[in-house]
Amino acid sequence: MGQSHKLQLSKDEMKAYGYQVIDTIVEHFNTEHIKKPVAFASREEMDSMFKVEAPEEASDYNEVLDFVVEKVLPNSNIVSHPKSYSFVPGPSNYVSVMADTLATGFNIFSGGWAASPAAAELEIVTMQWLLKLFKFPAKKGGGLFTSGGSMANLTALVTARRQRCGDDFSKAIIYMSDQAHSSNIKAIRVLGFKKEQVRIIPTDIEFKMAINKLKNAIAKDRLKGLQPFCILASAGTTNTGTVDPLNEIAKICKTEKLWFHIDGAYGGAAILSKKGSQLLKGIEKADSLTIDPHKWLYQPYEMGCLMVRNHKWLSETFTEKPEYLRDIEGNTSEINFYDHGIQLTRRFRALKFYMSMKTFGLNAFKKAVTYNIDLAEKAEAFLRKSSKWEVISPATLAVINFRYHPIGKSISEKELDRINQEISKRIVASREALLVTTVLQNQVVLRMCLINPRTTLADIKETLSLCENFAKDII
Repeated sequence: MGQSHKLQLSKDEMKAYGYQVIDTIVEHFNTEHIKKPVAFASREEMDSMFKVEAPEEASDYNEVLDFVVEKVLPNSNIVSHPKSYSFVPGPSNYVSVMADTLATGFNIFSGGWAASPAAAELEIVTMQWLLKLFKFPAKKGGGLFTSGGSMANLTALVTARRQRCGDDFSKAIIYMSDQAHSSNIKAIRVLGFKKEQVRIIPTDIEFKMAINKLKNAIAKDRLKGLQPFCILASAGTTNTGTVDPLNEIAKICKTEKLWFHIDGAYGGAAILSKKGSQLLKGIEKADSLTIDPHKWLYQPYEMGCLMVRNHKWLSETFTEKPEYLRDIEGNTSEINFYDHGIQLTRRFRALKFYMSMKTFGLNAFKKAVTYNIDLAEKAEAFLRKSSKWEVISPATLAVINFRYHPIGKSISEKELDRINQEISKRIVASREALLVTTVLQNQVVLRMCLINPRTTLADIKETLSLCENFAKDII
């Protein structure tokens, strides 16, 4: 087998191996809709299958590949499956998968201009596409691709703290709603803020940040001699798809001289549709904005994105000048992205976004996002016509929350919670669909996130019918 001590296969072996891998991926894309989207396994089962000592000697590469295809891949949920409704699905696309393969195969370092001018340039170009889409300043604006929304939010908050607080953030206060994504709380902890420096603002009946309560909190903190420095708004919450009142929050930030960060990791891509862009009015007023291309821009994991109104904010926050990099600094137009974020070593994430956008065209992405939003609204209309289902939170940016609550039957709230939890448990156990619960207004509800352009209304109706069959057995 090739020259194993050099970690190489022969040319013919590489070709044969590569063809097998590509055939496996193509077959997956072509048949995933008929597979079961849910995988189950205990730690004990996984240990019995995989736990071995590191092998001293080589194995046949075909046997290793066969083992992975037979044992590893089937023991993972298929998040791109049409009936994977929970959390935030990852629909992906084949062109981007192949782009990732090229980027990994050539092992391109995308940290600095000197290592790969083309990788840096494609990140600049694709970032400019996004800046234009969100109406950020074309010349001053900037950003970078990250591993995901968590890293993008962390990078944004580091930048906000540097720009608004300098080196002393002992009295700094940040504001977010009770529906804000958990990654923001994690970022705040990583940055060393205390619990007392975070204000969780209640939401109204539509799950939007309550503006009056936000104003009151800021005023009280000012009177206490504290330093309000950042408001974090959501553009598409994970629970309900709700968008905070962005224009009103932008006015507060301007008046109070606060940093305005918008977490649009989930919902930001909805700007590609007419309905979505209406809901996202004011998003262009953010100082920083997170979106996740690996969600609703149909890219494979990992790909998050941070945009800022002024690219200098990033370089002023993250630039370091170690001696070992002194010979490779570019001029002001040749961006070293390791100066714009936390990572020095960075994979070439821009390539998959670039290749898929060039291949399918922006219009195809617009149609896909519009389809998703319309599909959720059709699902809502179907649920409202049923005597068995109750809509708890209407379709918003392709997210809908509902529960089994048949008309004419007297069922307590506690029992309704139990029934809906059990429906979720049974449908996941059947492996026919991934449909789990969340809690809204102290009610256990089922939640569908419908951002897969290959999910159909028929898929949804089949899933609901299965839920109803389970409910008959439960009640």
